[in-house]
Amino acid sequence: MWYDCIIQYKINNQINSPELRVITETGDNLGVMTRDQALTEAKARGLDLIEIAPQANPPVAKIIGFDKFRYQQEKEEKKKRLTQKTKDLKQVRITPRAGKNDLMVKIRKVEEFLGEGHKVEINLFLRGREKGNKDWGLQKLNEFLAMITVPHQVTLAPKPGGRGFITQVTKK
Repeated sequence: MWYDCIIQYKINNQINSPELRVITETGDNLGVMTRDQALTEAKARGLDLIEIAPQANPPVAKIIGFDKFRYQQEKEEKKKRLTQKTKDLKQVRITPRAGKNDLMVKIRKVEEFLGEGHKVEINLFLRGREKGNKDWGLQKLNEFLAMITVPHQVTLAPKPGGRGFITQVTKK
């Protein structure tokens, strides 16, 4: 990760623009100055000169320690990644013989997932001889879907898969 900063930003003598708009590490604007003046100012402060906006006219450079700058960049990237919450596929597994209260617990979980904006995959698990009575299993799955109170839509129609049936629902 830290090597991305090295490749992405020009530091000290790597900067080849004749004029730069210089900013200090606290954010104070020192104005437009030549590259040599900016380098001597950075050396006088014991810090590095980093070109942060090469596309600007004139390019913007910041006087800051490179390690501190790299740390700030990594911190910002981490913050961005944490805020980008991906919509995951959540799974709920039920059986056709489950009692009504057990199914209600599963329905609350499905509704919670739908409320958070996730896509929910519902697996109806058939055992042994239940596999021979697939119509009954499909009927139980449809009954379970009818019990969900949150407005939802079935994005994947119930289909045989694994050891039973699989369907997917999302919030409308």
